[in-house]
Amino acid sequence: MNEEQITSEVFVRLVELAALELTPNEAEYIRKQLNNQLKSIDELTRIPLDPDTPIASHGVPYTPVSSPGLRPDQCHPHPNPAKLLSGAPETDEGYIVVPEIPTQKLD
Repeated sequence: MNEEQITSEVFVRLVELAALELTPNEAEYIRKQLNNQLKSIDELTRIPLDPDTPIASHGVPYTPVSSPGLRPDQCHPHPNPAKLLSGAPETDEGYIVVPEIPTQKLD
Protein backbone atom coordinates (compact mmCIF):
# COMPACT_ATOMS: atom_id res chain seq x y z
CA MET A 1 0.00 0.00 0.00
CA ASN A 2 1.13 3.50 -0.75
CA GLU A 3 1.98 5.36 2.46
CA GLU A 4 -0.50 8.10 1.57
CA GLN A 5 -3.65 7.02 -0.19
CA ILE A 6 -5.15 10.45 0.40
CA THR A 7 -2.79 13.01 -1.05
CA SER A 8 -2.98 16.70 -0.19
CA GLU A 9 -4.59 17.38 -3.58
CA VAL A 10 -7.26 14.71 -3.11
CA PHE A 11 -7.94 15.90 0.42
CA VAL A 12 -8.38 19.51 -0.73
CA ARG A 13 -10.96 18.31 -3.25
CA LEU A 14 -12.79 16.25 -0.61
CA VAL A 15 -12.87 19.25 1.73
CA GLU A 16 -14.34 21.37 -1.09
CA LEU A 17 -17.00 18.75 -1.87
CA ALA A 18 -17.94 18.51 1.80
CA ALA A 19 -17.98 22.32 2.09
CA LEU A 20 -15.77 22.21 5.18
CA GLU A 21 -13.81 25.13 6.56
CA LEU A 22 -10.54 23.87 8.00
CA THR A 23 -7.38 25.63 9.02
CA PRO A 24 -4.24 24.27 7.34
CA ASN A 25 -3.25 22.56 10.62
CA GLU A 26 -6.69 20.95 11.02
CA ALA A 27 -6.68 19.78 7.41
CA GLU A 28 -3.24 18.20 7.67
CA TYR A 29 -4.11 16.52 10.97
CA ILE A 30 -7.33 15.02 9.58
CA ARG A 31 -5.63 13.92 6.34
CA LYS A 32 -2.90 12.13 8.31
CA GLN A 33 -5.47 10.47 10.58
CA LEU A 34 -7.48 9.25 7.59
CA ASN A 35 -4.33 7.83 6.01
CA ASN A 36 -3.48 6.08 9.30
CA GLN A 37 -6.94 4.53 9.39
CA LEU A 38 -6.65 3.35 5.79
CA LYS A 39 -3.26 1.84 6.59
CA SER A 40 -4.76 -0.05 9.54
CA ILE A 41 -7.62 -1.34 7.39
CA ASP A 42 -5.11 -2.47 4.76
CA GLU A 43 -3.14 -4.35 7.43
CA LEU A 44 -6.30 -6.05 8.69
CA THR A 45 -7.28 -7.20 5.19
CA ARG A 46 -3.92 -8.98 4.89
CA ILE A 47 -4.67 -11.27 7.85
CA PRO A 48 -5.39 -14.71 6.42
CA LEU A 49 -8.77 -16.06 7.51
CA ASP A 50 -10.32 -19.44 6.96
CA PRO A 51 -13.24 -18.90 4.56
CA ASP A 52 -15.39 -21.01 6.87
CA THR A 53 -14.88 -18.63 9.82
CA PRO A 54 -18.37 -17.71 11.05
CA ILE A 55 -19.43 -14.09 11.25
CA ALA A 56 -19.24 -12.78 14.83
CA SER A 57 -19.80 -9.53 16.66
CA HIS A 58 -17.32 -8.88 19.48
CA GLY A 59 -16.51 -12.59 19.59
CA VAL A 60 -20.15 -13.66 19.83
CA PRO A 61 -21.28 -15.75 16.84
CA TYR A 62 -23.87 -14.04 14.68
CA THR A 63 -26.54 -16.64 13.95
CA PRO A 64 -30.26 -16.45 13.22
CA VAL A 65 -30.88 -18.16 16.56
CA SER A 66 -28.91 -15.60 18.61
CA SER A 67 -29.88 -12.52 16.59
CA PRO A 68 -33.39 -11.15 16.25
CA GLY A 69 -34.93 -11.11 12.81
CA LEU A 70 -35.71 -7.90 10.96
CA ARG A 71 -38.85 -6.22 12.15
CA PRO A 72 -41.39 -5.05 9.59
CA ASP A 73 -41.55 -1.36 8.75
CA GLN A 74 -44.58 0.24 10.33
CA CYS A 75 -46.04 3.69 9.81
CA HIS A 76 -47.22 5.50 12.94
CA PRO A 77 -48.68 8.88 11.89
CA HIS A 78 -48.51 11.63 14.47
CA PRO A 79 -51.95 12.31 15.98
CA ASN A 80 -51.61 16.07 15.47
CA PRO A 81 -49.37 16.97 12.51
CA ALA A 82 -50.58 20.58 12.56
CA LYS A 83 -49.09 20.96 16.02
CA LEU A 84 -45.74 19.67 14.74
CA LEU A 85 -45.81 22.06 11.79
CA SER A 86 -46.70 25.00 14.02
CA GLY A 87 -43.10 25.04 15.27
CA ALA A 88 -41.62 25.35 11.78
CA PRO A 89 -40.53 28.81 10.63
CA GLU A 90 -42.28 28.39 7.26
CA THR A 91 -44.70 25.81 5.84
CA ASP A 92 -46.50 25.27 2.54
CA GLU A 93 -49.44 22.87 2.14
CA GLY A 94 -48.36 20.71 5.08
CA TYR A 95 -44.65 20.68 4.23
CA ILE A 96 -41.77 22.42 5.99
CA VAL A 97 -40.10 24.95 3.70
CA VAL A 98 -36.31 24.91 3.91
CA PRO A 99 -33.87 27.34 2.30
CA GLU A 100 -32.40 26.24 -0.99
CA ILE A 101 -28.86 24.93 -0.73
CA PRO A 102 -26.49 26.71 -3.10
CA THR A 103 -24.90 24.25 -5.49
CA GLN A 104 -22.31 24.35 -8.21
CA LYS A 105 -21.87 22.14 -11.24
CA LEU A 106 -19.05 19.65 -10.76
CA ASP A 107 -16.64 18.88 -13.54
